[in-house]
Amino acid sequence: MSYADELRKHARIAVLRFLKDAPKYTSNASMLSTQLPLVGINYTRDQVSTEVHWLRDQGFVTLEIHADFIVVEATQRGVEIADGIAVHPEIQRPRPGA
Repeated sequence: MSYADELRKHARIAVLRFLKDAPKYTSNASMLSTQLPLVGINYTRDQVSTEVHWLRDQGFVTLEIHADFIVVEATQRGVEIADGIAVHPEIQRPRPGA
């Protein structure tokens, strides 16, 4: 597996974990793009947009698309992935206790 593929898996779990900790499990793609560098993932807003659309297609988040921004909300399944209760082969599983 390539570095880019591994990074994508880590970005996806990071997004879900940030949403899990956000009020009402909700944030926006712009805010998520400012949070990812805090965990060593320097994604552009376009890359974050791509990942939240992928997460939506898998049923882990819902999106509200406005002219200049995307509002992202974790679903129950997305929170279960963030907590490590459920797993998906294209999302990094969180470490125990993390």
